[in-house]
Amino acid sequence: MAGEHALNITMIEAAAQRLSGHARRTPLLSSPFLDEIAGRRVLVKPECLQHTGSFKYRGGYAAISALAPDVRARGVLAYSSGNHAQGVALAARQHGIPAVIIMPEDAPALKIANTRALGAEVVLYDRAGAQTREALGGELTQTRDLTLIRPYDEPQVIAGQGTCGLEIASQARDAGVETADVLVCCGGGGLTSGIALALEAHAPGLRARPVEPEGFDDTARSLVAGQILRNDRLSGGLCDAILTPAPGDLTFPIMQRLCGPGLVVTDTQALDAMAQAFLRLKLVAEPGGAVALAAALYHADQIDGDAVICVISGGNVDADVFARVSRLGNA
Repeated sequence: MAGEHALNITMIEAAAQRLSGHARRTPLLSSPFLDEIAGRRVLVKPECLQHTGSFKYRGGYAAISALAPDVRARGVLAYSSGNHAQGVALAARQHGIPAVIIMPEDAPALKIANTRALGAEVVLYDRAGAQTREALGGELTQTRDLTLIRPYDEPQVIAGQGTCGLEIASQARDAGVETADVLVCCGGGGLTSGIALALEAHAPGLRARPVEPEGFDDTARSLVAGQILRNDRLSGGLCDAILTPAPGDLTFPIMQRLCGPGLVVTDTQALDAMAQAFLRLKLVAEPGGAVALAAALYHADQIDGDAVICVISGGNVDADVFARVSRLGNA
């Protein structure tokens, strides 16, 4: 496994060049209503507006575009609950190569359907069963000669996610924000660590902080303990997009060095944040993609400064879940 030394700002900037003309430069949005709830200026980076509805397209395209042409032509494999799946599937289609995606059976139906619609072959597995996605992925990689694109513990994936941090650094500067916490929805830590590396180089006054759902706060606990800790359970939470067993071997040292303390929100707070994103910014966020906004709005006492920046990492939500949000907004 490559160490943190394999990642640097040069890799992130190179990924940004490869993504130029492909990834969307998502805006930095604000609302006086959100400012009032949070008691400070709130700036929202809506990666739910990115291709495939999440930041994961950045890492998927960055990793596939970095492969040697002969290796890339054989195809790629990924495992994901849905957002990395769609990002890799679209990037593979754009490069004209096959993609096989391993997805949990309990992933949102929309994410499974979208991944298939993008041309990928979907292999379903039982998240709570005996065989892990890593083991199944290893078997398929060997038998079908595919290149595995890991969801977060992959240098080129982290570099791609770091391009979001480059945009935040530039946009915050334009908005007159030089010092602030940047709250990031965190599963395995690819987006959080990539943003942290980009901010270190281009906006050192901005500090990345991981945000997780209650009961799946492995990164927050790991940062306190100074070592990687695992979650007691792997499924059953509302925020499916960021339910990972533990922070990555590659991402954790980066977060440990560069990030502030983790924040933890409840599922109810995530749903409330989804409602606020829709009402105030006209954005559709999924539960896991809304936890950073939830922390900004409902954990203001744990945040310092006159401004806070938060990433809405994804918007791929099933209709029945969003219907609950709509009822909250109309309450």
